[in-house]
Amino acid sequence: MKSTETSLAPGAGPALSAQGITLKFGGVSVLQDVSIEVGRDELVALIGPNGAGKSSLLNVLSGFYVPQAGRIAFDGQNIGGWPVHRIAAAGLGRTFQGTHLLAHMSVLDNILVGRYCHMKSSLVSAFAYYPFAHREEVAQRQVVEEIISFLEIEHVRHQPVGTLSYGMRKRVDLGRALAMEPRVLLLDEPMAGMNSEEKEDLARFILDVRESKRIPVVLVEHDMGVVMDIADRVVVLNFGSKIADSTPLAVQQDSAVISAYLGVKA
Repeated sequence: MKSTETSLAPGAGPALSAQGITLKFGGVSVLQDVSIEVGRDELVALIGPNGAGKSSLLNVLSGFYVPQAGRIAFDGQNIGGWPVHRIAAAGLGRTFQGTHLLAHMSVLDNILVGRYCHMKSSLVSAFAYYPFAHREEVAQRQVVEEIISFLEIEHVRHQPVGTLSYGMRKRVDLGRALAMEPRVLLLDEPMAGMNSEEKEDLARFILDVRESKRIPVVLVEHDMGVVMDIADRVVVLNFGSKIADSTPLAVQQDSAVISAYLGVKA
């Protein structure tokens, strides 16, 4: 059975980097000279107040927004100006704040959608169900079954996604992103709206993605308990500017971060 491990080949330099990113919408400055690097074996948390520019930075990294200034490199290659589908096919996967799943389709079929960029069969050959299209579908479903097993959702594989709990839908969303075989994974508030048990489950799977599949992760998250527990490094944005970039402990003690985001504990 084909392995779903898709780690970056060993090499010098970060897996993903952005230097001097400036993004403006009209006269509103969203990001101001922001730089960030993600190591080849690293889980980086991106935190900050609402409106700090966290999701906008992920949108820049994944090609949804085109910055007015700055350079983005993925595995050493400049990807600035690439269309979104080309960036995704190159191995930069992401999830969004909402799940955006196909509610009436099964868990298996939703995750199978993530295999689209790896499929060779045309729409015509798939409808005609030619032998090579059938073989490809079987192979792709094997990959999806591996992901379902990895995320421990075998018991709901055939259920419509719309019937699942919110936490389980977020797990399916992660599975669809993994189906793309990402070499770097961007997660935009994957635990928003979850209860404590659901957060613990998803945090465990995110750590497994990083550790067992060797996929670097950038995580936007507001739950500081989760961030401090699982992140190797924390980048803090405030009003579109980077104000800190260090270990979780150092960031937690940074006076600028405390003032802008964490607050002073009584």
